[in-house]
Amino acid sequence: MKTILSIVCFIASLSVWANHLQETLTSPNGKLEAVFSIDNEGMYIQLMEGKTLLLDKSPIDLEIQGKGFASRLSKIGTVKRNKVKESVKAPFYRQPQFEIEYQQSIISLSNGMAIELRLFNDGFAYRFSTTGYKNKRYTIQSEKAEFRFNEDFTSYLPYSTNPKKPEAQAFQATYDVKPLSEQATNNLAFLPAVVDAKKAKLTLMESDLESYPGMFIRPEGKSLKAWFAKYPKTFDHYTWRYQRYVTSTEDFIATCKGNRNFPWRIIAVSHNDTEMPVNNLVYALASPNRIDDTSWIKPGKVAWDWWNDWGVSGVDFKAGINMPTYQHYIDFASKYGLEYIILDEGWFKPSVNDMLTVVPELNLPELVAYGKQKGVRIILWTVFNILDDNLEKICKTYSDMGIAGFKADFLDRDDQEGVEMIYRIADVCAKYHLMLDYHGIYKPTGINRTYPNIVNFESCFGMEEAKWTKHDEKDMPLYDVTFPFIRMQTGFVDFTPGGMRNATAKDFQPIYYNPLTMGTRCHQLAMYVIHDSPLTMLADNPTAYEQEPDFTRFMASIPVIFDQTIIPQGKMGEYIVSARRCDTTWYVGGQTNWSERDLTLSFSFLPVGTYEAIIYTDGVNADKNACDYKVQTKQVNSNTSLPIHLASGGGFAMKLTKK
Repeated sequence: MKTILSIVCFIASLSVWANHLQETLTSPNGKLEAVFSIDNEGMYIQLMEGKTLLLDKSPIDLEIQGKGFASRLSKIGTVKRNKVKESVKAPFYRQPQFEIEYQQSIISLSNGMAIELRLFNDGFAYRFSTTGYKNKRYTIQSEKAEFRFNEDFTSYLPYSTNPKKPEAQAFQATYDVKPLSEQATNNLAFLPAVVDAKKAKLTLMESDLESYPGMFIRPEGKSLKAWFAKYPKTFDHYTWRYQRYVTSTEDFIATCKGNRNFPWRIIAVSHNDTEMPVNNLVYALASPNRIDDTSWIKPGKVAWDWWNDWGVSGVDFKAGINMPTYQHYIDFASKYGLEYIILDEGWFKPSVNDMLTVVPELNLPELVAYGKQKGVRIILWTVFNILDDNLEKICKTYSDMGIAGFKADFLDRDDQEGVEMIYRIADVCAKYHLMLDYHGIYKPTGINRTYPNIVNFESCFGMEEAKWTKHDEKDMPLYDVTFPFIRMQTGFVDFTPGGMRNATAKDFQPIYYNPLTMGTRCHQLAMYVIHDSPLTMLADNPTAYEQEPDFTRFMASIPVIFDQTIIPQGKMGEYIVSARRCDTTWYVGGQTNWSERDLTLSFSFLPVGTYEAIIYTDGVNADKNACDYKVQTKQVNSNTSLPIHLASGGGFAMKLTKK
């Protein structure tokens, strides 16, 4: 929901035969200037800060049924200008609400189209809409969005892991950091992506992606050009998981009926890296909450089975997908105050399109009842299209049984049909009070505002990759202090932290059954503070956690929902420090890349008063034994400065309780 605090409106009537226009917007603080122009050649956007050109004159267009927006332009109608302040309610987001302010221009065209422009203090956004297509069916042939830069700036691009068919992928990749001209042109990168324009970092994102394909980008010289998956024509299924995939496509990207808005194209502007993880533009531009009542949605922590391969030991039963194992996970979750367990892949046979038939080793109603006695609820893993194929019956059956929600996996595409599926699933699950963790999916585009029952997204190079990644191939500590600045601008991240077998750069190796993590124990602990993650995993096995109960209790006690989030220090690719407030208690977490680092942490963000700080830092021997850590208790206040040493791949975390 949004509240309009103030609007100043002005409507300018332009010459009905005009086919040239230049519309200039100024940000509320007067620092940014966006220029939208139309001439006989096309439409363009440009972004300035003072005399500095951030985005060069860049062509945009929308081609409907073979006719480009600009080429069909014969008249310009009116320009409606607003200055708007909004208070945006944001349940389960990084704060419960926030204020946003922007200048807006809506330009109506005589060809049944319009374009809406918004300039914020921290970015620029635009979107197309149809206004003259009531009850008409039409196709979108293509959309042009070319982002041009006047210098060969450094860029951060996450490329598809499937170069032969780049639109079919899990959206899990680290960043290629190179000048624009040196980036690969034979592959597609997905959003969000960053261009370091020296005076500011520009992040390309999109919001309100509904019934439309997501945007990819392809480097070309000093430009990034948009690319969209074509509309699917035929499908097949993989035999292993019955995952649906596209086998052929139409020659257009979307099919529509009636007037509609298209997704927002966003260029976020950040002058300091610390502004990036808390940019709110994607959430602010998304469609408001459609389910209104969110009281039944309960974020929390999850005891997870898959990453640790059901790896409990020291028990008198064979660990695996069976009743004793999951009862053991429930007992562990209950003991440490975790709200959920997940039954990941294997509780039903995904090769068969039937979520309602549970494997004979499990009695699901009995397991739900056992969890209820212990105060622990169950979340079920599934494949997107298997859930969607029998959506209403599955949702009703498992909601009636007492299941809390689903972890939907393996969408691995973002064409229009795939995007429509995730909205459909979110809507029906909300009807039955079922939460959703979207895994194997494209980046968030604000749907968690529209459907707050979506409480997490993957779309990151998460910790599951440690099971098979070699250190010299992928640098996870580097990624860990890069993606919060880029990917977290778009929303939640299901990174699945909490590994208890930690390794230095020299010791790390991929291990499947007892996986290691790159970096220290405190590097892992810090993730529970740094990540926006309302439903977050404890990825290791109960046996590993039980060996260190005090550490586990501290980790389990860190909230997943906060009242305030700030980034006191950080530099993308080097380190990050996050501070979050829950009521009057603060939590602070920090991580570094493989470079050991000495920080001085100022507590100037604290209100007046004295706080007791419980502090977990890398141990003195963490450079050789990454599991080494130490715990201290100190008294701090807003005038305190605390030196902290971070080992290679290290981190720290602390809880500040007001006395």
